[in-house]
Amino acid sequence: MTDIAHASFTFRDFRLASGAFLPEVTIGYVTRGTRGSDGRNAILVTHGYTSGPRMIEPGVASSEGAWSSLVGPGAPIDTDRYFVVCSNMLGSSYGSTNAASIDPRTGKPYGSTFPAITVADIVTAQHRLLTHLGVTHLRAVVGPSYGGFQAFQWGVTFPDFMDGIVPVVTSPLPPQSDRIEGLMKWFGTDHNWNNGDYYDNGGVKETMTRLRIDTLTRYGMADSLAARFPNKSEAAAELHRIASGWADAFDANSLFILGRAMETYNIVHDYAKIRVPVLYVLSTTDALFPPTLAPGVIAGLRAAGVDAEYFELESQHGHLASGADAAKWAPALAAFIRKLEVG
Repeated sequence: MTDIAHASFTFRDFRLASGAFLPEVTIGYVTRGTRGSDGRNAILVTHGYTSGPRMIEPGVASSEGAWSSLVGPGAPIDTDRYFVVCSNMLGSSYGSTNAASIDPRTGKPYGSTFPAITVADIVTAQHRLLTHLGVTHLRAVVGPSYGGFQAFQWGVTFPDFMDGIVPVVTSPLPPQSDRIEGLMKWFGTDHNWNNGDYYDNGGVKETMTRLRIDTLTRYGMADSLAARFPNKSEAAAELHRIASGWADAFDANSLFILGRAMETYNIVHDYAKIRVPVLYVLSTTDALFPPTLAPGVIAGLRAAGVDAEYFELESQHGHLASGADAAKWAPALAAFIRKLEVG
């Protein structure tokens, strides 16, 4: 489609929340639609932990499922009216600076020396990108899973830059698990791992593929594939194909970089900084962010004076529901954006 553009933006001397700095940062991104002359007709879509900015493209899947039915002409995120930006996270693997990038100071990949980043660093880099694109204000920030962390963080870090936020299949704090310890159970026994400095010794694709199969199975992908592949061996082969393709494109170090950022993320005590309406969406079968989270989150937001509403997505697709059953919550998203337009 002609309204889709792929590009990247590079800027220099980015100071992180830790005080460290990156001498050069590149952010990959995808846009759809046309920016208005005043730069105020934009919507930022934020992607998940292991997906990327192509989640808003027709025919492109992500770990959350394809979001293209939610973004496009006449869709809830209407590209006839809005300039839609989906940026790859700093530290991720689809066009942005990460551990596989060359450190200008050494001429070698960062590897294990890539500095610790936070979710606030990620959204601050996105803000730099949006400023470069001429965006002066966002109608909304909308995203699933890790993208929901970003949506919440946008509301805290840049509370006046948008009219509303839509965190989906997510939480204002990370899941209660030691993600880095869990990752090390996979990679610690891989003879190529070398503490993340594996770029010259064959890489860790086999481990990445096995990890991805496990993750997608837990997220509900096997159930989603069963409808198209009733034969179990064919479904397993398709799952392996998807996992292997992801392992070719995604750098293992990004799992650690974003995982550590996730473990320091928590905006529960910052609810009062959020000044815009919130639409919070959870899936009935999501084991990672179950709907039992909703009462506490909504009560906490409202107690802080936030205009918060909740939509529960009836789905059999677990954590993948926001894309796999997009049609079921599209009306709620469309209604929320209309509310922001008149609000």
